[in-house]
Amino acid sequence: MQKSRVILVILVVAFVAAALAAIVYSTMDLQAFTVESCITYNGRSGCGIAAGATREEALGSAATIACSGLASGMSESIECSRTEPDSIRWIDE
Repeated sequence: MQKSRVILVILVVAFVAAALAAIVYSTMDLQAFTVESCITYNGRSGCGIAAGATREEALGSAATIACSGLASGMSESIECSRTEPDSIRWIDE
C-alpha cells in the first residue's frame, strides 16, 4: 500500500510539472510586439507602453494605457483610444 501511494504522488507531481511546463511554453512567444504610443486628447498628453501578439493588439493596448489618465468615463475612453497617436515607438518587433 505504501508503494502505491508513492507512485501516485510521483504521477501527480509529474502531471503538475508537465502542465506548468506547457503553460510556460505556450505563453513564451505571445508578446512578440512591444510599442510606446503617445496621444493628445482634450489638450492633455499621455504615453503608454504595451505588448501584444500582433502589432494591432500592441497598439490598441498602448492607446488604452495612454488614455487611462486622459479620459474619464467609457465614452471618452473609447473616443480617446481611437485618436491618432502623436508618436509611435516600436520597442520589440
